[in-house]
This record gives sequence, structure tokens and C-alpha cells, in this order.
Amino acid sequence: RTTGVGDRYVLEELRAGDYSLGGEQSGHIVMPALATTGDGIITGLRLMSRMAQTGSSLAGLASAMRTLPQVLVNVEVADKAAAVASPSVRTAVQQATDELGDTGRILLRPSGTEQLIRVMVEAADQDIARRLAMRVADSVNAQR
Repeated sequence: RTTGVGDRYVLEELRAGDYSLGGEQSGHIVMPALATTGDGIITGLRLMSRMAQTGSSLAGLASAMRTLPQVLVNVEVADKAAAVASPSVRTAVQQATDELGDTGRILLRPSGTEQLIRVMVEAADQDIARRLAMRVADSVNAQR
């Protein structure tokens, strides 16, 4: 499942779905029974515990995870809110989402620390991800 960016949103989804583990690509792993924010030490200890319980290597445990090619494009903007709310940007995101169907996802979000809009596309194919990310990024660039 996907959520907004940040431990808060991950934790909300974990609680809503009664899940025991969630995280972000940044490495924040949340286990609500143990902590309400990402904690690397807890994550490492739980991972080593699981490896010991199963006798599996890290590679063996990770083999069950499905990854998709991902492209991230950062676009400098003067007004993050206006860029995200722009009808032409929304249309570009919707068209790219429709093209992906259920084979990937698009995330468009303002940076919390810089005057950037981050365009992230995951797709079954790297070239598709790159093409769609650039298309959406171009629509954001047109707002400058």
C-alpha cells in the first residue's frame, strides 16, 4: 500500500489496516507495536532476529520483495503550492496515471525543505518511468 510521505502517514495507514510493519524508501521503518517513528536500531535488531528464527540470509528474506524501476525528477519552482494545484499539472499527472494503470505509480509532492516539486514515477519498465516522469516534470516546468 502507498501513503503520503512521512512517518505520520505511514503510522496512520498501519493503524487503519492493523499492519505490523511499514516504511519509506528513505529507510524509515515503523513498527507500531515497538515505536511510532522510524528507528534504525529496532529495525536492525528485528531483522537479525528474523534471520536467526528462519535461518535465512538477508538476500533470502529480501527475495520476496518486489521492486520497480523508479525515476525521480526535481523541478525548481517559485511557488510550490501553485505548481501542485495547476490544472495543467494535474492533467499531466492524471494522464500519466491512466497510462500506468495498475503497473506503477506517480507521486508529485513539494519538497519540505527546498523550492522544488518532486516527481517520482515507478513503472514496470525504466524507459516508461523516465518518459512519464519527464512529461509530468515538463508540465511543472511550464508553471515557472
